[in-house]
Amino acid sequence: MKIRLVQLNPVVGDIAGNAEKILTFYTQAAGDGVDLVIFPELSICGYPPMDLLERKDFISSIEKYVGSLASQTGETALMIGAPVRNPEGKGRPLFNAAILAKNGKVMHITHKILLPTYDVFDEFRYFEPGDGSEPFELYGIRFGVTICEDIWNNENEVIYHVYDRSPAADQKKAGAEVLINISASPFTRKKPELRAQMLRNHAAELDLPIVYVNQAGANTELIFDGDSMYMDGNGKIISRMPLFEEGYIDIELQKENGIVEATASEPIQADIPGKEERLFKALVLGLKDYLKKTSFSGKALLGLSGGIDSALVAVIAAEALGPENVMAVTMPSEFSSAGSVSDSEKLAANLGINFEEIAVSPLYDGFLKQLQPLFENTEFGVAEENIQSRSRGVLLMAISNKFGHILLNTGNKSEMAVGYCTLYGDMAGGLSVLSDVYKTEVYAICRWLNESYYGKEVIPNDIITKPPSAELRPDQKDSDSLPDYDLLDSILLRYIERQMSRDEIVEELGNDDVVKRVLRLVDLNEYKRRQAAPGLRVSSKAFGSGRRLPIVQQWTNQP
Repeated sequence: MKIRLVQLNPVVGDIAGNAEKILTFYTQAAGDGVDLVIFPELSICGYPPMDLLERKDFISSIEKYVGSLASQTGETALMIGAPVRNPEGKGRPLFNAAILAKNGKVMHITHKILLPTYDVFDEFRYFEPGDGSEPFELYGIRFGVTICEDIWNNENEVIYHVYDRSPAADQKKAGAEVLINISASPFTRKKPELRAQMLRNHAAELDLPIVYVNQAGANTELIFDGDSMYMDGNGKIISRMPLFEEGYIDIELQKENGIVEATASEPIQADIPGKEERLFKALVLGLKDYLKKTSFSGKALLGLSGGIDSALVAVIAAEALGPENVMAVTMPSEFSSAGSVSDSEKLAANLGINFEEIAVSPLYDGFLKQLQPLFENTEFGVAEENIQSRSRGVLLMAISNKFGHILLNTGNKSEMAVGYCTLYGDMAGGLSVLSDVYKTEVYAICRWLNESYYGKEVIPNDIITKPPSAELRPDQKDSDSLPDYDLLDSILLRYIERQMSRDEIVEELGNDDVVKRVLRLVDLNEYKRRQAAPGLRVSSKAFGSGRRLPIVQQWTNQP
């Protein structure tokens, strides 16, 4: 039999549009003689639907379109992910389900058993856990079905929950000969390697081939890399989809002497890109889909300072939206270096994006004049520095309002972590592109872009080599108030993502006083991050919905 794995990029809430896309892929597959077409988890409504699941009309619409899709099936079987009602009258009102339809009707339904409720996941808020189901049989082959977490169970990047049940093993015991997993598994830096190893572990333990189908595309802060694949019972990948792309692959299954073997109709052995390339592609996709799937105009605006962060955001925006849809504004002040404007102008010319220069000094001087009676006999300090940043924010938001461009925030994770950012100033924006990317990663991506992606100096070398600075006071450098970024990021990675204690970090890195100061800055600036723009997630622990810490707390002040 022939199976098609469809790596779909759905839009959350666009049930009619998703159904139309599913039907288009299904119709093509049926015409190609495919016997079973498989789509990702919650493919009819997109993932994550969040509190839309609490709306009765939303569920009714899903039921309408699922019924329509099922009624249009023929000999080619269709498997889609959808929420289904819980008829028991107790527990939560919905199940997260995989629905199999053939010859005009629903033939089999599998409910998700393991419901992740950690980090960005909150499925136990909406769904009732399934009790398990028997495999289904198609063309003499028995297929066991699992849904995302059901197969990840105890192998996530960070172990939040040790499950006492393995739905994949349950399917094997029930007689499954092939294991299907439909997923909406978000991307993180290490996810492709972790995912493949997780599947190999299952294949080896269960001696079962695995059909893995994952969502592609981005929805709000979550980016889905796809990485759909077929793996045989020995852990060998027969075919694997490219990351971050919608599409499909076909697999031919044969059963001889009770053993199921597979060949790929047109084998795809996608190359898994290196760290810098995969981060760049993820961010490009995240920005592209954010604008494509919302009501924004498709045009973006950013402040181009001559620094490394805004340079990378400009490149990402030009790649995602087309250079003609990107406006960059440089806003020099009396503290700006000579190269800030010229480097920005050179980068904009290299990218072909629109470029404007608006001096911020008149605004800054005007604010100082108005505040002079109150600020008289006080020293120049953070208040005066932040006036510059907030003046720039006012200019950028005015342009955004006037022309309908989304303002892109350019701050990185290192700065957001320690509060090296200004509320209502450089924190302004509708989307934070780099808020989950450390400063050292920003430099690495920019070097990779010039050396490998472009093969020439598109990002001016002076931007990459000059010491980072907010340029809010004379001769200011980040190193005046922050440790070297290599050390800072090493501390932040351990504290935020690996969730290590201060003592554990000091044991690995030394620098007790620096570690203590950095951790205190992270904790005390939670109030700023709570007011930040949504950011694209590329790590196992990003700022936002997946990291929930109290603003009012005294743990930080413990000795």
